[in-house]
Amino acid sequence: MTYPPNAAAASAAPGATAATARPGSGVPAQPGQPGRPGRAGRSGPAGAGSGAVPPPAAPGAWAQGREVLRRAATTEPGRLRILGAVLALLVVAFGAVASFEVADRASYADDVVGRSQPLSADAADIYRSLADADATAASGFLAGPQESAQIRRRYADDVTTASRLLVRAAASTDADGVAAREIATLNEHLPRYTGLIERARAANRQGLPLGGAYLRYANQTMSRELLPAAERLYALETARLGQDDDEARAWPFLSLALGVVVLASLAWAQRRNYLRTNRVFNRGLLAASAACVAALLWLLTGHGLARAGLNDARAHGQESLQVLNEARISSLKARANENLAVVARGAVLTEDGKRDKYEADYTSSVAALGSALEAARRLADDEAGSGPLTEAAARTGEWRTRHEQARVLDDAGDFTGAMNRVIGTTESTGQSFDQVDAALGRALAHEQDEFTRAAEGGRDALTGLPFGAAALGVLAAVCAVAGVNRRLSEYR
Repeated sequence: MTYPPNAAAASAAPGATAATARPGSGVPAQPGQPGRPGRAGRSGPAGAGSGAVPPPAAPGAWAQGREVLRRAATTEPGRLRILGAVLALLVVAFGAVASFEVADRASYADDVVGRSQPLSADAADIYRSLADADATAASGFLAGPQESAQIRRRYADDVTTASRLLVRAAASTDADGVAAREIATLNEHLPRYTGLIERARAANRQGLPLGGAYLRYANQTMSRELLPAAERLYALETARLGQDDDEARAWPFLSLALGVVVLASLAWAQRRNYLRTNRVFNRGLLAASAACVAALLWLLTGHGLARAGLNDARAHGQESLQVLNEARISSLKARANENLAVVARGAVLTEDGKRDKYEADYTSSVAALGSALEAARRLADDEAGSGPLTEAAARTGEWRTRHEQARVLDDAGDFTGAMNRVIGTTESTGQSFDQVDAALGRALAHEQDEFTRAAEGGRDALTGLPFGAAALGVLAAVCAVAGVNRRLSEYR
């Protein structure tokens, strides 16, 4: 009778068999108790604690990139690829920088022609209109209760012109800038001034001496509030014109330096190609060099012409306009003070109490007018510009003579004769002033035309240069890459 094997022996047999390694079988003995995992199974990953070396960690992206560059730099095709990339980057950078710098210069040149100079001229016209309105109002007051329609129309035109130019200046000025505050001051005090003038006229028509007090008070508002604000506005706009002109004329040194570096790099690359292949020319690199030379020459020529035009505009237009505006301002001040000297008749004295204030101010203003006319004549470069100035100087001398005659009559007690010498229609200081003002107006118009022509010529010299520099830069980059690729094709 056959019996099944003992359970304990049957269960131990596999363990013993597992624990016994057959020589040459290649199967290691499995430690541990039968039917249970050994210590190695409980201790963690396979091979832990057994002395096995873990596999090396994979290199990072940065290390791989360095290895790729190292391998590329040690082979000629790799060096050529790097060279092509560097040349393309340099050429594109040159085109981009040149385009940006020239566009910046062109923008400033356009501001000089279309914004800064017109605003400076408008500010000068605001001052002229206000000062002329004040002088005209005083002349009308001297004319008696019934001032002429011509004087009233001239006064109204001056106020209208000043108001219109203030609106235009406000539209072209930053709302939070210093110029905007000066414009706000002018807008605030101009209605107050016109109101005082109307009160002075009303009192004068009624024959009340209070009219003279209102006129002097209006003149104080004009001389202490309006005219100083207009003069500061003119100075601000003139300074901005000078700043824009300086920025427009500045050389694009960064573009020029980068252009030289690009040309030197292209020359070095072609020499390297010649030394390694004995080929004299690489068409792609040669075309890239030609495009860069064209861009650099265009940049030098265009900016040189623009700078010459703007220099001419400054020397023969801007400086002359500034001096002529100063002359006109001085003549207007002199006329207003001359009229008020007759109206006040010594009621307002200088700070030392020894002289008539209006007479002293007239003397200083006429002296400033003469100095400005001499400076303007030195700056005039043609007969059309110097002719009106010669006439203005002659009329200024005539004005001084007639003023002295009027003062003699006034000091002698002949008020009517003095008044006729000041506001009369013939052989009066008013006639001389009108002639001086008209001559200065012609000189200003001539210099304005010269400035505009020269400045526009300088601005137009930059037309198309920003786009052209960018296009030539891209073309040169394409040609450089094509030239390098032609060399690379020899290794394929």
